[in-house]
Amino acid sequence: MSDWQKSDWREKPRVQMPDYPDKAALAEVEAQLAKYPPLVFAGEVRRLRAALADAAEGRAFLLQGGDCAESFAEFSADNIRDTFKVMLQMAMVLTYGAKVPVIKVGRMAGQFAKPRSAPTEVRGDRELPSYRGDIINELAFTPEARIPDPKKMLQAYTQAAATLNLLRAFSTGGYADVHQVHSWTLGFTRGENAVRYRDMAARISDTLDFMRAAGVDSSRAHTLQTVDFYTSHEALLLEYEEALCRIDSTTGLPVAGSGHMLWIGDRTRQPDGAHVEFCRGVQNPIGLKCGPSMTSDDLKRLMARLNPDNEPGRLTLITRFGAGSVGEHLPRLIRTVREEGANVVWSCDPMHGNTIKSSSGFKTRPFESVLREVREFFAIHKAEGTVPGGVHFEMTGRDVTECTGGVRAVTDEDLSSRYHTACDPRLNASQSLELAFLVAEELSDLRAARAAEAV
Repeated sequence: MSDWQKSDWREKPRVQMPDYPDKAALAEVEAQLAKYPPLVFAGEVRRLRAALADAAEGRAFLLQGGDCAESFAEFSADNIRDTFKVMLQMAMVLTYGAKVPVIKVGRMAGQFAKPRSAPTEVRGDRELPSYRGDIINELAFTPEARIPDPKKMLQAYTQAAATLNLLRAFSTGGYADVHQVHSWTLGFTRGENAVRYRDMAARISDTLDFMRAAGVDSSRAHTLQTVDFYTSHEALLLEYEEALCRIDSTTGLPVAGSGHMLWIGDRTRQPDGAHVEFCRGVQNPIGLKCGPSMTSDDLKRLMARLNPDNEPGRLTLITRFGAGSVGEHLPRLIRTVREEGANVVWSCDPMHGNTIKSSSGFKTRPFESVLREVREFFAIHKAEGTVPGGVHFEMTGRDVTECTGGVRAVTDEDLSSRYHTACDPRLNASQSLELAFLVAEELSDLRAARAAEAV
């Protein structure tokens, strides 16, 4: 893209970004990051784009999930492993339901910054700047902790590099073996409230047994032991993104080296704003969050800015409307995309539109509302004859109590026992896997309906 430079965003209106008081320290950090190796590589980015092009056509399905915001304090190998493990379980169940490959993209190794609904936070008679994620400032409610510190970008880079190193080891070192993954899932279905999921789990077991009997097992098929696992985050802190932008030696085109896939949030998607300006120039797949305020005209402008050549796999529209509101908004956006003849992946984020304050005072998300939005998403795509290409969850592999409901029936009163998130409530391991079974049912029903139509 000859008319684009990675620093062009600096001339555009910026929102949801910090003003660093020490400009010299900021410049020093940016210069240091610019010398560091990229966290991801251009070839991996190209593979992900090709896979997402298949998802747009229904030949693959996108599973995107992970932390609301990664934490420096909670960083550990166990936490990375547990989230990776649950995503593998979810992907296996979804693969069985959809009968297509599942693209696994973690909200990991870069999801450190968060947009906020207000620039300041008030507690009692004290007002301080909002916490914006560990890459920017600190959660502690003190004036010193809330000052943006550019050196936190260096710590974020180091943590992201360590996370990616571990994810690559898990992906290729045997931990992702398909038989082991399914054995974990069988443990979930043994619970007394998970009876409805045992039938699908048993059918997956039968399939694996048949494959083993036919000579297709882990000892002979390398693909049963390894997976492709990609990383993603919201491209919010553009100083960090610019510093890690690199030129692909194969194509000569710019690539964001901070993660395989970037997305633009619902608060930062101004067509002429800084975030759209940066993302339009890099070759990575770009996600675009679409909330209730997204107009048809805005969507047309954004698609033209972010994917002017209408390349398959480039743009994923991540809808986030809230249960009960999908029918009001999604059909008009589908019509807009159809009128433009645009190539997009449709993905459902059922988390952000379903956040409520519980009776016990905690911010939470009811499992039933999350599931309802997913089902509405699938129903509308079925009615419109379009492809529901993926799902996007805030989740963790830990046994937290942040979202209510699910087979283990987390209640409002339970929230206080293991409420660990620094920002938004996440599905726990059990809720995440249960949701995968329910999405798999939707995919299986959709596949059966299309098969019947083709007869």
